[in-house]
Amino acid sequence: MVSIGPIALRNSIVLAPMAGVTDLPFREQAWALGAGLVVGEMTSADPRLWHTEVSLRRRDHGVELGPRVVQIAGAEPGQVATAAVREVAAGADIIDINMGCPAKKVCSKAAGSSLLKDEPLVERILRTTVRAVSVPVTVKIRTGWSPAARNGVRIARIAAAAGVASIAVHGRTRACRFVGNVEYDTIAAIKDAVDVPVFANGDINDVESARRVLDYTKADGLLIGRAALGAPWLPGDVARALASGEQIVHRSAADVLSIAARHTARMHEYYGPDRSVGVVRKHVKAYLAGAGFEHATVANFNRLDNGSAQRDFLAQLAETFIARHAA
Repeated sequence: MVSIGPIALRNSIVLAPMAGVTDLPFREQAWALGAGLVVGEMTSADPRLWHTEVSLRRRDHGVELGPRVVQIAGAEPGQVATAAVREVAAGADIIDINMGCPAKKVCSKAAGSSLLKDEPLVERILRTTVRAVSVPVTVKIRTGWSPAARNGVRIARIAAAAGVASIAVHGRTRACRFVGNVEYDTIAAIKDAVDVPVFANGDINDVESARRVLDYTKADGLLIGRAALGAPWLPGDVARALASGEQIVHRSAADVLSIAARHTARMHEYYGPDRSVGVVRKHVKAYLAGAGFEHATVANFNRLDNGSAQRDFLAQLAETFIARHAA
């Protein structure tokens, strides 16, 4: 069992925060299917953006999703701390500081993983935020700005000294973005260098990779990100398989369609039946591709332009699939 400050997680496999993916409906699915913790989408510390629709949605955490984690991105210590205070007042149980996002629009504002180039600023942001709030503060980083400037161990030591409660590390540098092999040596070195829980992240997409990364890095837990798109059950399934010593039970296409239909209905409810169409396409495309449906099936779904048609398509697809395999 791993804890973040005084908060004990129900297991050590966490749904990583992903902008445009881990919205409230998605987190609800992952939590219901067994994730140890679910983290909301990154929100800006800039007060000018606090009341935009995107920001309000990203800070919507619903109920009964376990500890409420709000991830904040910003480059000005006072702004980040003020945003953290606001979120704690609104019910946040954990504040996570984003120092790992490689997106240009984030790094161009000296936030996200661009902060890794400025170690004194990292220290000021984290120490100021830790002092400002009464809940645990965590941080997500990369192994460095570039392979030639891999300072993840120094950043982790700074974070631990500043009082953070845990550190999540994506095993690539900012320059690598999501390309190339993940480098786990730095994560192992970080685990050896600090006394707070360390979560490893990067290319963990099944129980075999999860076991391999945990064995190699000795990390306290894992973050699963992109592999959970179209598979919100993955963090929970990995946690159960690790606990039992067994393999993940393969989910049938019928099971995938059932989860996709439930998730789709929730997205229609949350965003509105028409406004949700584009969001639903992204998730259902991943569900169908992961379940082995042909590209033509995905293309036909993507042509649908309203929520009712999307729900009917999935219902008919499930009915056809079940009838075919019952014959």
